[in-house]
Amino acid sequence: MPEKNPDNFDWIRVSLPYAWVLLLSIFGGIVNFMQKVRSGEISRFSITELFGEMVTSAFAGVITFLLCKAADINELITAALVGVAGHMGSRLIFKLEKYLMKRYGP
Repeated sequence: MPEKNPDNFDWIRVSLPYAWVLLLSIFGGIVNFMQKVRSGEISRFSITELFGEMVTSAFAGVITFLLCKAADINELITAALVGVAGHMGSRLIFKLEKYLMKRYGP
């Protein structure tokens, strides 16, 4: 196998899955933010709140993508799980943390 360097590394092929993961999970975060505004949980539109929701959702989506890759889950199911994870955002992260603490201890 040839050594990887900037001249022979296919950046587009490697980064394309992460691009759709980020877009899908951020979209889920935007939907979650809009629901919070409509339900009154957030009193008015806040760009800071929206940005925080997008970053948290992107993180949750990437973590979900990596877990699905490790479990060798079908791409369509992975895409659905990434979208749901993006929509759940920080709730998913807290649930995952609680599960890991219960399973592996403090």
